[in-house]
Amino acid sequence: MGEVTAPPGIVIDALRESDAPRCAVLERLLFPGDDPWSAAAFRDELRAGHVYLAARSPGGTAAGPLLVGYGGLAFLAEPPHVEAEVHTIGVDPAFQGRGIGRALLRGLLAAADARHATVFLEVRTDNEAARALYASEGFAVVGLRRRYYQPSGADAHTMRREPR
Repeated sequence: MGEVTAPPGIVIDALRESDAPRCAVLERLLFPGDDPWSAAAFRDELRAGHVYLAARSPGGTAAGPLLVGYGGLAFLAEPPHVEAEVHTIGVDPAFQGRGIGRALLRGLLAAADARHATVFLEVRTDNEAARALYASEGFAVVGLRRRYYQPSGADAHTMRREPR
């Protein structure tokens, strides 16, 4: 993946299966109306070999640093036209606004860029902060998916970033 620049006091590294329960807790907190992922879903993604990153705050518990964010990317098509999709990015609300989401996204994009992949993602049309983040990192809206998120029925923009 290469070195990812993290905000002060945050470490970005590989997500581990032992992080899955905490990811599920954050999913329920962040996406309560849109079928949040379970711990099993995160474990399945890791076992499938997808690129998943964790953001950790050293001010955690006696068990170790606290997982405060996560992000995942899957490669969907191989050469000559490599494609990847950002599956998820989430940051604990208590840690939002510090650049953690951007650091996770840049780490995922570095993995995609290493394979010269076009990257796609879906984002709620009403999530202005996420849409602005993605646009600032080179994504452009290429489509609209009506009622994409369930069970809320929220619409999503499909966004694309060309290979770098």
